[in-house]
Amino acid sequence: MSDANDQIPSGEIVPDDKDWTWTLTRPCPECGFEASAVGPELVPGSIAVLTRPWAKVLARADVRDRPAPGVWSALEYACHVRDVCALFAERTRLMLTEQSPRFANWDQDATAIEKSYRRADPDVVAGELAAAAQAYVESYAGVSGEQWDRPGVRSNGSEFTVLTLGQYGLHDLAHHLWDVRAAH
Repeated sequence: MSDANDQIPSGEIVPDDKDWTWTLTRPCPECGFEASAVGPELVPGSIAVLTRPWAKVLARADVRDRPAPGVWSALEYACHVRDVCALFAERTRLMLTEQSPRFANWDQDATAIEKSYRRADPDVVAGELAAAAQAYVESYAGVSGEQWDRPGVRSNGSEFTVLTLGQYGLHDLAHHLWDVRAAH
């Protein structure tokens, strides 16, 4: 018996190897998000706002359809956003509890393959994404004063503070809503 997911053409995804840290200093010309305009007090609420639309996105009839060759489907983007929330929540916790942690490399494209994003159940992903988003929001609960300036370093040497990591993560969330043409 054939699994319905076996009918999905695989297509190769073009890996995104761009360094998006420039979004911390200027607005994104694609999605329009201006990360540097988000103050510390807005980070947790912005995470919630930018993850809420995914429940509706995941209910779309075409959630598994790739809009073009080499472009993730809305389901794949949702899986990625779920994993981004979990990763950024963990990195935020590390920055708040360790001195200048260095983050392991994260290959989003390898993760998509390893976790079979294409074969995920949209209903399951909706629940997982909501839980990961809540954990991400909670990672910023109670952050105050000098904690916003605590440092961390990405594997490529990019330096972040708790605030700039939050702003960077918010751009990722906003950009992926733009990718799937969802309003926030």
